[in-house]
Amino acid sequence: MAQFRLPKNSRIGKGRTYRAAEGARRVKVFEIYRWDPEDRDENGTPQNPRMDRYEVDLENCGPMVLDAIIKVKDETDPTLTFRRSCREGICGSCAMNIDGTNTLACTKPIEDIKGAVKIYPLPHMGVVKDLVPDLTHIYAQYASIQPWLQTQSPNPSKERLQSPEDRERLDGLYECILCFCCSTSCPSYWWNPDRYLGPAVLLQAYRWISDSRDEMTGERLDNLEDPFKLYRCHTIMNCTKTCPKGLNPALAIAETKKLMVERRV
Repeated sequence: MAQFRLPKNSRIGKGRTYRAAEGARRVKVFEIYRWDPEDRDENGTPQNPRMDRYEVDLENCGPMVLDAIIKVKDETDPTLTFRRSCREGICGSCAMNIDGTNTLACTKPIEDIKGAVKIYPLPHMGVVKDLVPDLTHIYAQYASIQPWLQTQSPNPSKERLQSPEDRERLDGLYECILCFCCSTSCPSYWWNPDRYLGPAVLLQAYRWISDSRDEMTGERLDNLEDPFKLYRCHTIMNCTKTCPKGLNPALAIAETKKLMVERRV
């Protein structure tokens, strides 16, 4: 089997170790990815990323991985950088790779992880700093599907009505919080991020295609009629497996492909 090594400037090195306070009774080790673009050597060359080890006393810590990360920043290492907001699995800000799986730090129980907790930023994305991924490109892709209600008929006097049956068609779609755990776990997106929209954006596209109040279905499908935007999906199913909200982006993509075929008949 062929073996490959990362370039020297990409290899993750051994970082610092921060011990728990003396007398800690229930210690858990957290290994956290660290990289600072402003951290350079005497020649101005950026330093390689590293994995710092933090010993956390779970006796004085909340039950979720995000609780431990916040505790580390507050009490041990204020330079640690990450995103978080709601702490309720709603905003998607704290998406990261934990114990080998893309998920939300605020809803991932520490007790579910055996051994050291290894934490990385979302894979494949550029890194701004530490656990903060650069989402500029994927948000531009999201904007490209025009994710808002579009109509051509005159505005009604009150609101656009929708039957309970039509409303149910949006279940499993509107709940997406754009954490991008699915897209960053998708090999097809890793291979073609410049042209393939990825499961998160395609799920959102299908959400508006499915909305009975939207009157631009044909134009939305035209926008996706491309060898790469939609059809790079190979039904690997990583997206559905990793979604922290239990959604099924692969099904949304398959339904979109069906609509593409049906309108040609």
